[in-house]
Amino acid sequence: MKLYFRYLSIHLRGMMQHKLSFLLSSVGQLLNGATVLLGVYFMMRRFPTVAGFSYQEVLLCYAVVMSAFSLAEVFARGFDTFSSMIGNGEFDRMLVRPRSAIFQVLCARLELTRGMKLLLSLFVLAYVVATGNITWDGTRIFGLILMILGGALLFSGLFLVYAGFCFFTLEGLEFMNIFTDGGREMGRYPVSIYGRRLLRFFTFIVPLACFQYYPFLYLTGRTDDIRFLLTPFACFLFLLPCYLFWRFGLRHYRSTGS
Repeated sequence: MKLYFRYLSIHLRGMMQHKLSFLLSSVGQLLNGATVLLGVYFMMRRFPTVAGFSYQEVLLCYAVVMSAFSLAEVFARGFDTFSSMIGNGEFDRMLVRPRSAIFQVLCARLELTRGMKLLLSLFVLAYVVATGNITWDGTRIFGLILMILGGALLFSGLFLVYAGFCFFTLEGLEFMNIFTDGGREMGRYPVSIYGRRLLRFFTFIVPLACFQYYPFLYLTGRTDDIRFLLTPFACFLFLLPCYLFWRFGLRHYRSTGS
């Protein structure tokens, strides 16, 4: 962990060498998150409920998914830009260093400006907690934290799968954005509104609903089954096949010759 924080300090000092660029990038990320929030706002102004879910409940979904995605972008961005590391030979240099490749990729890119979207999401979350109809207790607060952490691990796992494909293709596969950026966009609303087939897919294949939808049912009082609150642990398990796929790709990597 000491080495990781050393990398974090280096990235932060590097960004502060160009303070105006850091400021403008941060503002840009904040505006990007705000436009998504405005989309939800205008949608709910036109339709007071979506499949029976109120504006406050939709905001809760937005805040959880955006918080989770922003955390993954800040700390696992290296895997999302992994194709460029392979293309310019940077990853080959990592392989001869006395640290694990996965640790070095994690530390190679720390997008601290993406934290502005995280701050916006936490602000929306605080608003929902203060003004919503949910009675918050220790169990629900624990569930909320588990939802965000589970979502961050899910998106980090998807970034890891994206990087694993790059070992074979040497270029990023854009179809993975269906699950990363697409999952973030879908997660603005409860997953059940998209139909049973998609709900099943995002439960058993890519467990987006396990951190966004099922715990949400418990938080909003639609179910009293405490097991719904524990479904984000499926996202922790999802990391295992993602990691194994990464290891499989790494074993078959033959360098780009850069």
